[in-house]
Amino acid sequence: MRIHVTGASGFLGSELVRLAPHATGERVEVRDATAVNGLFARLRPDVVIHTAYRQDGEGAREIVVTGSENVARAATAIGARLVHLSTDVVFDGRKGAPYVEADVASPCTEYGRAKADAEERVRAIGPRALLVRTSLIVGGPGHAPSKHELAARDPAATFYDNEIRSPIQVGDLAAALLELAALDLAGPLNVAGADDVSRADLAELVTRSPVTRSEAPRERPLDCSLDSSRARSLLSTRLRGVRTVFE
Repeated sequence: MRIHVTGASGFLGSELVRLAPHATGERVEVRDATAVNGLFARLRPDVVIHTAYRQDGEGAREIVVTGSENVARAATAIGARLVHLSTDVVFDGRKGAPYVEADVASPCTEYGRAKADAEERVRAIGPRALLVRTSLIVGGPGHAPSKHELAARDPAATFYDNEIRSPIQVGDLAAALLELAALDLAGPLNVAGADDVSRADLAELVTRSPVTRSEAPRERPLDCSLDSSRARSLLSTRLRGVRTVFE
């Protein structure tokens, strides 16, 4: 199975290439439809795992939305399966229970809105695409730290105790994606860790010491925990909880 990973230099993308050394990760500007089409036509992957994104800053929405649309069109044109990475913040966290695949997107941030729009465009172009919604990605002991772990080590930082997420270890997520690449699944699928923890709790797990806590501003997503029971029933990869990762 020939796999191409977009965003292969990123935290998740580099882990995918490490676990699947046969995968290609040649960089392409995803906002350039001609460049994406040309790369896929040359490489002819069977599966594209689309991890490239920018959360904020210049060009972020175009990279997320237009870039995802370009990748979906190019994958469809060569008959490649698409595994598209999305996020838990396509939800606003006001449901009061973990989100399941059937829940309707309700983003409350610019990034969440961009990712929700990207999902819609990908589904319209490639109905067979798998949309993997995941949460905060961590490295854990023995692995290079993620941006979330680095932020946790900032003694001046304050962490929200009512913003709940389902963090996942990067190797667990990468292994799950490689399993899913071989399965005939379409539509949204939650793939996140087994523990639902606050941003503050996550920071304390990383640092093993107390952190400064506060309530999240009203415009922030709150409890965006994901119910990943469907994914667990399909996968042999264990989706560990963050408490187990940092124990």
